[in-house]
Amino acid sequence: MKLILLEGIYILAGLIALVTGYYAFIDKEHKSRIESATFWGILGMIFIVGKYLPPVLVGGLLIIMGILSAMKKVVPGSLKKYSEEHRMKQAKLLENKLFLPALAIGITAFAVAQFIPSLGGLVGLGFGALLATIMALVITKDEPKKFGVHGSRLLQQIGPVAILPQLLTALGALFNKAGLGEYISQMIGGVITEGNLLVGIIAYCVGMAVFTMIMGNAFAAFAVITAGIGIPFVYSFGGNPAMIGIMALTAGYCGTLMTPMAANFNIVPAAILETKNKYRVIISQLPVAFALLVTHIFLMYYVAF
Repeated sequence: MKLILLEGIYILAGLIALVTGYYAFIDKEHKSRIESATFWGILGMIFIVGKYLPPVLVGGLLIIMGILSAMKKVVPGSLKKYSEEHRMKQAKLLENKLFLPALAIGITAFAVAQFIPSLGGLVGLGFGALLATIMALVITKDEPKKFGVHGSRLLQQIGPVAILPQLLTALGALFNKAGLGEYISQMIGGVITEGNLLVGIIAYCVGMAVFTMIMGNAFAAFAVITAGIGIPFVYSFGGNPAMIGIMALTAGYCGTLMTPMAANFNIVPAAILETKNKYRVIISQLPVAFALLVTHIFLMYYVAF
């Protein structure tokens, strides 16, 4: 059941990418409409039928997407926004109701993972997105077709960085397969001595944060840093492995708050908000990130063991 539902969610994601490609293609004022439509069209097809295609073909398609992105041919089109007057009127009318669909995504994902663990968090996230869409329709009383138009505009505005999490996760798996974790273990072993739990925890949490800053994604860093530092220098002391693992993962997200590599979290919002400094979000998050990292170290030491 879980795999069937996940497949359905991937197909929906692919359809969204195809719709984005369609709107880019029919946009006569789009300066790179063919290239942008090609990028989103390829992405949509990979989501929908990628599992049935030869891996070499999928790899070739990803290279084409990479070339289009590197050439800066995947850019926003001329899809029109609502007028400023209309948006201000709707904002005053709806007020904080606008936050309900966004909250529904997280609450639904948590509820599914908590009460139907066999389905997992990703299925819950997909259910949450569907529920949020329905709630947004009810709250705004807008036409359903507008979701395609404005969803396409938003995805085009985000651009190729929308797929950065998937690429970085794959890169993390590749690093782990290449034995990077073992190399890191040998390198750290030459700096810190075994038998000191606190030093091991500090190295584990800081290593997760730093490698997440490099990779842009804590999931990508987790496998490598856990193999290289976590298992030999922390897990070997015993403790609650589930608690250690989740704290290590969230320690990595302290690094997410501090890196432009997490573009969809830190760079895209700055672009949408049109801040003068594109690193404004990161600068604002730095004090919180450092405080959370220190908190993770103490919690792992005193609570997980």
